[in-house]
Amino acid sequence: MSDETRILYNETCPVCRFEINSYRKTALAQDIPLRFDDLTQAAAWGIAPDAAAKRLHVLHDSKILSGIPAFQVIWAKLPRWRWFGKMTALPLIHPIACAIYDHVMAPLLYRAHKRREAAKSAPH
Repeated sequence: MSDETRILYNETCPVCRFEINSYRKTALAQDIPLRFDDLTQAAAWGIAPDAAAKRLHVLHDSKILSGIPAFQVIWAKLPRWRWFGKMTALPLIHPIACAIYDHVMAPLLYRAHKRREAAKSAPH
């Protein structure tokens, strides 16, 4: 079985794209088995594109994870990020990190995504 980890992310989000490009650069430079799928691949994951746009998803060990647990899988594979993955797994920090991502960051990024989508489809 491959040890490849797949990442489903919103490539239209400038923040998401910046972060994922950083991960991609490190993965390529250090031959780390990460695969990056954009929202056009969401259906192949069994996730509706709109649902996929709401948060980061990772396929690892035949399980789909999202949010902070998904980030932790990525961070565990990237040398410069491992400490952050370990820190966000600490018992007092993990629920806070999840709450910030789930209730602040992911909703803000998703609302910005919806505004970009609306602007694309608006008549000019």
